[in-house]
Amino acid sequence: MAYEVTATRRRPKTFDEMSGQDFVVATLKNSIEKGHIAHAYLFSGPRGCGKTSAARILARSLNCEKGPTPSPCGVCPACQEIPRGASLDIIEIDGASNTGVNDVRQIKDEVLFPPNTGRYKVYIIDEVHMLSNSAFNALLKTIEEPPPYIVFIFATTELHKVPATIKSRCQQFAFRLFPIETIAGILKTTCEEMCIEAEDEALFWIAKESTGSLRDAYTLFDQVASFSDGHIRSALIREKLGLMGLDNLNALAEACAENDTAKAFLLIDDILNAGVGVEQFIIDLAGYYHSILFLKVGVTKESLLDYSPDRFSQKVLNSLNPHQLEHAMELLLSLYRDIRYSIAPRFELETGVSKLCWLNQWISPLELRTAIAKAQEVLGSALASSLTKSGEGGIVSPFVEPEPSKALVKSQVLQEHQLSNQGKSGISGSLSESFNRYLATRESGQSGLRTSAGSLHKMSIIAEEKTEDKQNEPNHQIIAGIAPQAERVLRLFSGIIVKNK
Repeated sequence: MAYEVTATRRRPKTFDEMSGQDFVVATLKNSIEKGHIAHAYLFSGPRGCGKTSAARILARSLNCEKGPTPSPCGVCPACQEIPRGASLDIIEIDGASNTGVNDVRQIKDEVLFPPNTGRYKVYIIDEVHMLSNSAFNALLKTIEEPPPYIVFIFATTELHKVPATIKSRCQQFAFRLFPIETIAGILKTTCEEMCIEAEDEALFWIAKESTGSLRDAYTLFDQVASFSDGHIRSALIREKLGLMGLDNLNALAEACAENDTAKAFLLIDDILNAGVGVEQFIIDLAGYYHSILFLKVGVTKESLLDYSPDRFSQKVLNSLNPHQLEHAMELLLSLYRDIRYSIAPRFELETGVSKLCWLNQWISPLELRTAIAKAQEVLGSALASSLTKSGEGGIVSPFVEPEPSKALVKSQVLQEHQLSNQGKSGISGSLSESFNRYLATRESGQSGLRTSAGSLHKMSIIAEEKTEDKQNEPNHQIIAGIAPQAERVLRLFSGIIVKNK
């Protein structure tokens, strides 16, 4: 007997054998049982999700000798002929190769003749969206008022290309992609029927790579089974198809988390020499950081992580925060877009991994903003406390030349402080501008600063002031200790220290 691919051999023959399309199956079965047979159906959905199979099952249900029935017997001539494509009453048309108006005119002439042996004459048109506008227009009247023995079933992967005039004349059914767990379960049943041993992780990988298409899963399964010699193992799949594997991903991510660039480069060389392509390398690494991000925010569903949660490196999980993981994915996605135009994709890859090696030192703009807000709040509170206790004493700042009248400076600062917020942290909003002016002056090499009243430099006059009364000494120490840290934070925020690599 000739070899038959799994996708064809495992094609469902009844509605009960269809998986993953519960709404479609329940609706069609109920309509057949009640005798509510529509004259036109429109099946839409992604590839490999059962549209053509459902159309053939519906045709068998309508023409079965015991029908119309939702459960065809499978032994009558109609049930035997339809799966083989030998029934004269079931006409399957490829819309991609019969796009013209002349093809539709032939259908209009044929519908005038009743079925040969069956109860209904069924037209199944695949990829109906490929018909021309003239063909659609020629079909309108026919599908709106066909003879009672005619049923049209249209199937398409691009519903938006079907004219609204066609949609309004059909019962529409949307087919969905299969969940990964459902595909993995179907593949496991297939292995049992074929007496093939398979690891759950290997079947799970096949299901994930099929992206929800059962036909794609069967095709990949046949390929893997061909070189597995009756035992499908995940290690063999990685070796034959050039995949990285979780162990290599953990080792590389740990090297990056330890800032060990040399180790990361050596791992890259080993992985590429093992036959993994640069593009597949980036895809797998981006998927790894994507899974780590999910674990970091508390998502542990295996279908989203690709592996069980306990198999991921705890060191990588503890060393990175969600912002850094998001940045890693941005780097890798951008790298994937760039390598197609690069003269040296491997160099691009090594540069990208080098950036990942300082990932745990990367600071997000949101973290900088939070640090700035805290620094402003602390400095504002400390200054307000200093102004309350300092009284009328005068001091000289080491950064600013003394003003002619220190009492005037003090009164101006107090006045602006009271007008700003009338609270302890009222002047914190002006600290950022004051520090920016201070930094700009320091960069230009000027020794003295003269700014308007209420600026940070007048704050430093009061903070650094030496009074005969030592009561202000604790406040002086507070501001003197905080100022260098606040200056560093503002330098980070201004991009002077931290640069975007």
